[in-house]
Amino acid sequence: MENELGPEYASVKHTSFLVKYGASCCRAEKIEVCADPADAKICHCLTCQRLHGAPMQWTAIFHKHDVRITKGTDCLKCYNSEQKIQARIPPCKVSCGLCGTPIADEGHRRWLAYPSLFAFGFPPKVPQAFLPTCHIFCGSRLIDMSDDLPKWSGHKNNPERIF
Repeated sequence: MENELGPEYASVKHTSFLVKYGASCCRAEKIEVCADPADAKICHCLTCQRLHGAPMQWTAIFHKHDVRITKGTDCLKCYNSEQKIQARIPPCKVSCGLCGTPIADEGHRRWLAYPSLFAFGFPPKVPQAFLPTCHIFCGSRLIDMSDDLPKWSGHKNNPERIF
């Protein structure tokens, strides 16, 4: 199973990989990360709205080398929304092929995981590093959020802050 997702991901045989957080859906997959997210955002883009059936999507962004999947890579289902095909061609949406749960967005260099799949205890205590730093693609937002986070019309710091 070593590097089944590719050499940019951590290997299951990597002995210095110290698991910091774990995630799963129906237990078909087991995802581990060894670092805090590089960032966390709330996305309001039309693709996230359509594919998640929600007005926005919260993601925690990891470098691929900090991520490994130790179980269930054969259960992953990928969808490239740009080409509108089921294929693992980044950027793509990754879900569980058994239960259908959205798991992550796979970018060219990053793994954008959905924090709701992480085991943060009971009751859950979300670590500070997972808390969103901004809203992105607010030009296509369906609802306004009354929080103090910056809201960008596109990606963070690009092209402009709208409120």
